[in-house]
Amino acid sequence: MNKKSGSSPLISDNRKARHYYDFLEFVEAGLVLRGSEVKSLRQGQVNFLDSHVDFRQGEAWLIGMHIAPYDHAGYDAPEPDRARKLLLHGTEIRTLAAKVEQKGLTVVPLKLYFKTGKVKVELALARGRKLHDQREELKRRAEALDTRRELAGR
Repeated sequence: MNKKSGSSPLISDNRKARHYYDFLEFVEAGLVLRGSEVKSLRQGQVNFLDSHVDFRQGEAWLIGMHIAPYDHAGYDAPEPDRARKLLLHGTEIRTLAAKVEQKGLTVVPLKLYFKTGKVKVELALARGRKLHDQREELKRRAEALDTRRELAGR
């Protein structure tokens, strides 16, 4: 279940998630999309803001991911903020859903990329950081940056 994405053409990266969450596990999943959504993704028109995974009736759904409508789409353009079904094995869905239920964790999307012509999303089982943890992380990064600058200046 710990699958990492390889070196594939990256569509988008959810950098904010690294600030708000500590990641415990990573999973790769397929994504059910309409044709014009794929064309929009090729142009990089995606926003991860407030997106997460919800489990309903034994299925996993990606909620809150905004894919902008494709410019040259016909009359039947899909809703930009609609829930999109994730393609995972049943055992993966059950184990992730159980961990989210019991431990108060959440599943967030990290990356969207192409792999052999298919759109894949890297998901992470994550625990939310408290505000003081976020501040400590920023302080630690700033100190590390200062140290690197000082060593490079010598």
